[in-house]
Amino acid sequence: MSKKLLNAETDGTISFGDHTLLNKAKLEDFEYGGNIFKVKTFKTMTKLEKNGMFVYESVPGTSVYDFRESEQGLTFTVEGAEDAQITAELAEGTEYEVFIADESIGKMKTNLSGKLTMSVELAGAGRVAVKIIK
Repeated sequence: MSKKLLNAETDGTISFGDHTLLNKAKLEDFEYGGNIFKVKTFKTMTKLEKNGMFVYESVPGTSVYDFRESEQGLTFTVEGAEDAQITAELAEGTEYEVFIADESIGKMKTNLSGKLTMSVELAGAGRVAVKIIK
C-alpha cells in the first residue's frame, strides 16, 4: 500500500488503512465525492468514518483497497498480517449474502444499527476480495 492513509482511486473507489504501522496514525477531513472521510489505522485496528458515521472497522488492522459502497452493498479487497474480524455499516435489519475470495459464506442479517461482522482469513493470503450484496 502506498504510504497514504486514504486515497481516492481513479475508478471511483477509495483505498485506506495500513496494517503495517506500529504506531497509530489518522487522517481527518479527507473530502471525496461530496463526503468527508476520517481514517484511523495501525497494526491492531483500522477504522473508517464517513461524515462522522461509522463505515468500517477491522481488528487487527488491515489495508483496504477498491472500497465501494452502493445501494446493493459493499465490495473491497483487504490485506492483513493476521486473520481479521471486520465490521461494516450497511442498511439496518437487512439480509446480505457475503462472499469472501469469491466463495459465499452464507447470508447474514445486519443488526438494528446496520452493523454486520465477519471473520476473514488473511494470514499469508495476500489480498482477499470481499463482497457483501443484498
